[in-house]
Amino acid sequence: MPRDSSAPAIEPASAPGGAAAVDRALTLLAAFRSGDTALSLAELAARTDLYKSTALRLLASLEHAGMVQKLEDGRYGLGAEVARLHGIYAASFSLDRVVLPVLKKLVQATGESAAYHVLQGQGPSLARLCLFRVDSPHPVRDHIRAGDVLPADRGTGGRVLMAFDAARQHDASTRDRRLYAQIRERGFHAAVGDRLAEVGGISAPVFRADGSLAGAVTLTMPAHRYDQRLAKAVLEAARSLSGKV
Repeated sequence: MPRDSSAPAIEPASAPGGAAAVDRALTLLAAFRSGDTALSLAELAARTDLYKSTALRLLASLEHAGMVQKLEDGRYGLGAEVARLHGIYAASFSLDRVVLPVLKKLVQATGESAAYHVLQGQGPSLARLCLFRVDSPHPVRDHIRAGDVLPADRGTGGRVLMAFDAARQHDASTRDRRLYAQIRERGFHAAVGDRLAEVGGISAPVFRADGSLAGAVTLTMPAHRYDQRLAKAVLEAARSLSGKV
């Protein structure tokens, strides 16, 4: 039932000393429930007891911050920033005790930088998130940090994630699909200059216990230190994580 515009808006309980506008914006994020892919303005207003005009202004701010995204049909879905923060949140718990030791061992064995990436987002906002990163001891290296968002369709980490997640490939070009098939057959991907001209990478997939894709282990190095023989160490690291993440 549409809200009676003559009735006073129901204010959410505000934090002592907090900002009411922030509290109202957070109620919009909390309106999303398990199974929701997108909600209309009317649904969001109904679930939060906010006027549509108020909800619309708050959604504009949330969209600007990347917390929500407006879809082509006018509905709203959660934005990539939510996934990024969730990744960092997850990384602060038990996953770091599983992944980081493997990455540190890989860096010690190869002398190059190691990272763990996961896919995030949908459609045009699809990207990969660097959940963990251990830097090379060499002064010359690429500079990526945990929490950085990178393209899903470039770089060996992105290529491996796309290759082993068939549901994300419907928008891929024919050329990319052929590459993904080759990566699946080979079990890893190694290349120089796929994302940055002077950076080489070697990546391998990590799988959950149920066989679904969890992420990718990636080793990166300057092009002049690129050595495809390091793929063996990357594969061993990825296999040691599979079933544990």
